[in-house]
Amino acid sequence: MTRASESENWAIVGGGLLGMTLALRLAEAGRQVTLFESAPELGGLASAWRLGEVVWDRHYHVTLLSDTHLRALLDELGLEKEMRWVETRTGFYTDGQLLSMSNTVEFLKFPPLGLVGKLRLGATIFYAARVKDWKRLEKVSVAEWLRKLSGRRTFEKIWLPLLRAKLGESYRQASAAFIWATIQRMYAARRTGLKKEMFGYVPGGYARILARFGEMLEKRGVRVHLKHKRRKVETETGGALALEFEDGAREAFDQVVLTVPGTVAARACAELTEEEQAKLKGVQYQGIICASLLLKKPLADFYVTNITDSFVPFTAVIEMSALVDREQFGGHALVYLPKYVAPDDAMFDLSDEEIRESFLNAIARMYPHFERSDVVAFQVSRVPYVFPLPTLNYSDKLPAMRTSVEGLHIINSAHIVNGTLNVNETVQLAEKSAARLLSQPERDVSREVAARVAEEYEDEAICQPVPGP
Repeated sequence: MTRASESENWAIVGGGLLGMTLALRLAEAGRQVTLFESAPELGGLASAWRLGEVVWDRHYHVTLLSDTHLRALLDELGLEKEMRWVETRTGFYTDGQLLSMSNTVEFLKFPPLGLVGKLRLGATIFYAARVKDWKRLEKVSVAEWLRKLSGRRTFEKIWLPLLRAKLGESYRQASAAFIWATIQRMYAARRTGLKKEMFGYVPGGYARILARFGEMLEKRGVRVHLKHKRRKVETETGGALALEFEDGAREAFDQVVLTVPGTVAARACAELTEEEQAKLKGVQYQGIICASLLLKKPLADFYVTNITDSFVPFTAVIEMSALVDREQFGGHALVYLPKYVAPDDAMFDLSDEEIRESFLNAIARMYPHFERSDVVAFQVSRVPYVFPLPTLNYSDKLPAMRTSVEGLHIINSAHIVNGTLNVNETVQLAEKSAARLLSQPERDVSREVAARVAEEYEDEAICQPVPGP
């Protein structure tokens, strides 16, 4: 790829953290950049909303000590030094019981598994954390791989709820590379010398992060247009790329980067070849229906509770107030109840009230002390395209970032091929992609963060034996 001219005019379509980071790096390199977002605010999946009297993240996010790409970006924003780090606990709801599995002693006492099962589970995690060839794991079903390594009962009691927590029933189509990537992220601290696994957050949540990011984009000269939903991209006479929007507006650019899901990009770009269209449409996505609950009192003191019982309509309980100081929520407790489903799942057609009744009935069964009057606010987020399903041989079918249409690039979460979708991976993808678009060496600002954190926590002990979702 030849070096792009500094005089070129770039458009980034999609104002999530991927698009925002790309826009920042391009602007820093002297490019003229316009960022378009269809929603009324920036952030995409990381955006915030109002829940009762509280403004917080629409979906649950957590930062690990080893998330060095995200932490480097937060450092640029002047927020990394304000992060609060907390040790959290992990729970399991199985056979009608709420159990803790937050340390080695609790792991050894965990009733649903016998000694042999626990040994095989530990051996599986130990082995997966040291596998280097993720490409080979793409050829094996995750269920088949885990059953073989851990045994049937351990798979059903431990691994299956973890898989369903992120993949829903689509876990049947996923490769073993998915669980490998999950374990790699959770245990990255050990490999980089960070001997304590802690979760962190920025006071004010992503609302504060995104506000600061927006200010930085404005400072760098990036034009930001909200509530601009693209309709199509096409080549004009003379070679420029025209973006047409649903309101009829039209604007031409030298280079266009779409950060939208593959299926959406395929519909917008009729000039792509049949092969490109097929690859984009062939990426299978997972969607999410995620309820946010603001409660008068906590449910438990677990950050994540994995669920094995089939009567529960959601796949995990994420108690954000077990991580974040409740002062951030006006003294209340904040809980997320996610359900990962296919984009065409009938659950998307349920009303908020139907979801509320189903979810609260399950909460009442799980937590006997819960009362309906505890609910201060209840809201539902629906997103049909959240992340690509890591199917068998996924990387071999991946659409290219640079398309056959001159100046058109498609970069989205589908290009996270050896990781799981989270904010750190998204920022890392943006950094790598920006370097490629500019034909420059990739920035390695994360190394300094890793070294600093390793020094801060070199004497601490590891506390979590099993990764959560």
